Parts: sequence; C-alpha cells; structure tokens
Amino acid sequence: MKIDVLALFPNMFEAVMSQSMMWKARDRGLLDFHAHDIRDYAVDKHRTVDDSPYGGGGGMILKPDVLVRAIEALKPDDRSPVILMSPQGRLLTHSVSVELSQHARLILVCGRYEGVDERVRELAINDEISIGDYVLTGGELAAMVLIDAVLRQIPGVLGAEGAQNRDSHADGLGGLLEGPHYTRPAEFRGLGVPAVLTSGHHAEVDRWRRRQALKRTWRMRPDLLAGAELSDDDMAFLAGLIEEAGD
Repeated sequence: MKIDVLALFPNMFEAVMSQSMMWKARDRGLLDFHAHDIRDYAVDKHRTVDDSPYGGGGGMILKPDVLVRAIEALKPDDRSPVILMSPQGRLLTHSVSVELSQHARLILVCGRYEGVDERVRELAINDEISIGDYVLTGGELAAMVLIDAVLRQIPGVLGAEGAQNRDSHADGLGGLLEGPHYTRPAEFRGLGVPAVLTSGHHAEVDRWRRRQALKRTWRMRPDLLAGAELSDDDMAFLAGLIEEAGD
C-alpha cells in the first residue's frame, strides 16, 4: 500500500513510522509511505498557508489554493481516497479500517488551526474521517492512528497469520471485545491462571475464551452486542449473566 500524508508538521511522523509494525511493513515492502510539507506548495516568500476567516471570528483557515495545489501535485486517481482528518468525518471503526485496507493508495490531509477552506472539501476531498468525538490540535496524530489501524489489516504486516482477525471488534470474534489473556509466571502476587488454560483441552479453551469475550463485552461495551454474531449458546450464556446480575 502507498500512503501519502500532507501535513504542516511532517516530521511528527518520523519516529512513529520508523518503529515496530510500521518499520516492519516498510522493510517488507508492504508500505510505501511519504509525508509531505504543505508549506512546500505555497508560492510566496513567507510560505504562507493560512489566512483569517471571511466574516470574522477566531482562528486561522488553511488556504484553498495552497492545499488544493498540494493534493493535485500528488496526482490522486479516481480510485484513491483523499481523506481529510476531521472531527466532522465518519468515525474510524474496525470495519472502516478493513474497508480502507482494500485500497492500493491512501492520501491523508491533516488540517490545523481552525480548519480548512470549504472549497478544499468541494474540489479535492472525497472522504472525511474522525478518530473520536473530540478535537485535536492538528490532524497528524489522527492520521497516525488511522495508518496503524489500516496497516494491521494487510496480510503479512503482523507476524502471526490472521492475528488481526482475533482482535477486539474483529470478524473473528463476531464483533466482541477480547477476553483476558495470561502468560508466565503461573502465579503472581497470589493470582493464578485459570485452570482451563493449562488443561490442554483446546475445545474447552475455545469455549472459555468465547464466554469471557461475551462477559467482557456485556460488562464494558453492551452496545456492541446488538450488532454481534451470537449463537444460541451465546444467547443462553448472556441470559445467565443477566439473570445473575438481577439477583
């Protein structure tokens, strides 16, 4: 996958993109990443990228001529999403990250200040994505989150085959949260490991993990159960939890 990012602070990406999964994806040839400075597309000697808003008000607005010129210089095609990182965009979810991972190329535009001139949206943007219902100082951090969520959906990026399908919200869990995990030592500060995990009975382990995922989702994110893929056994287990809680 090729990812181009337009930002006023492109150096923010250097540390993130050279570590861990990001570095491995680039080293394996699975990611072609470039961060571009929006100021490089300004035409005046001061490299001006923003101006005060028409009609007054606080904050500065990213200029449409500079930003559209920057986007067009990357030569997006009709199939490549040009995504503005914006608190007004659609929420980044697991399903959205899977959707975006199907594209060969993404172009991410990071806003700053009060926002971008509306004509940028009309002329050069075909998608907007938010990472949550809050406002950041700029779109750079949001773009890093999106890149991480998308890259882990690409086969070969993660070390374990199919690992992304066992994550919380993933299809492999039917939209549930992951249950608890344990590793050595077998006992720590008086707390042990559930016996089923050391029993060697794989079917029982799978059943325990499924029920723990159901329990954790019911306790922490019950809203997810409405869209989860639930079997009759799952429904019966949840009914037991509800009855127990009622008691």
